[in-house]
Amino acid sequence: MPEVVLEQISKTYQGARGVRHQALTGIDFTVPSGEFAALLGPSGCGKSTTLRIVAGLERADGGDLRIGGRSVTRVPAAERGLAMVFQNYALFPHLSVAENILFGLRSRRVPRAERNARLAEAARQLRLTEQLDRRPAQLSGGQRQRVALGRALVSGAELVLMDEPLSNLDARLRADMRTELRELQQRLGLTVLYVTHDQVEAMTMADRVIVMREGGIDQIAAPEELYARPASVRVASFIGSPPMNLLDVRRDGTWLVLDGAEGDGDRVRIEAAGLLKGLPDELPEELVLGVRPEDLVPGPGELTLPAVRIRDELLGADRLIAFRVGTRTVQVRVRADEHRPGGDRLGARHTACHLFDRRTGARLDARRLVGATG
Repeated sequence: MPEVVLEQISKTYQGARGVRHQALTGIDFTVPSGEFAALLGPSGCGKSTTLRIVAGLERADGGDLRIGGRSVTRVPAAERGLAMVFQNYALFPHLSVAENILFGLRSRRVPRAERNARLAEAARQLRLTEQLDRRPAQLSGGQRQRVALGRALVSGAELVLMDEPLSNLDARLRADMRTELRELQQRLGLTVLYVTHDQVEAMTMADRVIVMREGGIDQIAAPEELYARPASVRVASFIGSPPMNLLDVRRDGTWLVLDGAEGDGDRVRIEAAGLLKGLPDELPEELVLGVRPEDLVPGPGELTLPAVRIRDELLGADRLIAFRVGTRTVQVRVRADEHRPGGDRLGARHTACHLFDRRTGARLDARRLVGATG
């Protein structure tokens, strides 16, 4: 299985009136052989451009791209030995399922016996055997997606690129296809680079997630690490549903003062000696305090926030309760059958709290600044 390595990849587009737009800047990451890696980020962050450069559909302006140890930066797409699955499936409406799956093999003049063997195996793996004579219009969205996957599988490519392949499916079918895709990738040992804006897809399927922002990379980590230790405010606010509660605070000795309150009499002061202990001497004055909704509990804790309950929402097995902290709103996640917390305080363990430099957005911990970004 091929390893994919991107080193200092950059890409610039010519915009209106001659203005040049920097789409990618210094993209560096490696997808080891047999790994499922997800490129995650909002629209316009550069994830699809990165995928198209790996596929050979776009040419990078700078940097080096290697697949299986071979530099392919200037190699045509057809010679890169990979397969691609598109968002819109790209199926021929006038061809049957079998003909769509075999289209690439016919173009490459693969012998009929080998074509038929590959078709039978792909149809079995994707549960399409009964649909081989149908046209795409006669299939459901999930079946059409499996046909597009089948075309990638019969190619024999061990590197598969996927550009938001599940975005056209309904929520239930997306959940089913996530499971099928992951099982298929693991069973066949494929190397997969998967583009998505949906954090649920990235967090449930990928071995590692590459979080992108404005043509750069914010963080590369396993899903568990992304959730537990986001490297920046942007990652903290993007990963998690609902996202992490983030409060702008100022350091005042061993206290944190919540910004945004009106008048000195309304200032919210949070005792934080235990949280600040061991942090670098050069700790900035303006910080962002983050706590995930499930890490807040009613009553005092190692870190205590004064709070007033304002509303709650039932989400099936869970309940989201909104509290006012100063002039800010924070959310608490509890089980639906638990007592609804009231009171005037919320608590959290120090280990569940996150501190970020407000100016750079970088995470702070006792050893260093992590993932500093401007």
